[in-house]
Amino acid sequence: MTMTTERLSPTSLRVTRRFAAPPALVWQAHTDPDLIRRWLFGPDGWVLTRCEHDARPGGKMFYRWEMEDGSGGFELTGEVLEVDPPHRMKHVEIMHLPDPTPPNTVVTRFIADGSGTLMDMVMTVDDAATMEAMIATGMTEGMEASYTRLDGLGLGS
Repeated sequence: MTMTTERLSPTSLRVTRRFAAPPALVWQAHTDPDLIRRWLFGPDGWVLTRCEHDARPGGKMFYRWEMEDGSGGFELTGEVLEVDPPHRMKHVEIMHLPDPTPPNTVVTRFIADGSGTLMDMVMTVDDAATMEAMIATGMTEGMEASYTRLDGLGLGS
């Protein structure tokens, strides 16, 4: 199962991916810090060292990634805006690289698809330059590496 991306506009990017698990389990993997720690660390060489995710409206998010060799790291902070478990979540996130990036509003839907789930995520920023900078970081490669790891957890088994 491969992730696909589609530019919806100069400021919006759609990411879709199918998972073998039902929506409730894919939702849990995206909202339960204990599960998130098992898969959301991007390409090999990175470690998710801190993970806080309160999946309620107004709930805060905080993730910290570090290189295994200690050569660098970055953080993500965010706030959950809307939830409809296990179908939809809207949140806003800011990367700290170390300087904070402009806010990225993310709407993620978990859609029943046969025996699995189609995840449909739309990321929206205020200007095209910010979206170009996000894509240039290799963000999508890190996402796919993490999603492959999520598949390996065997949630649908």
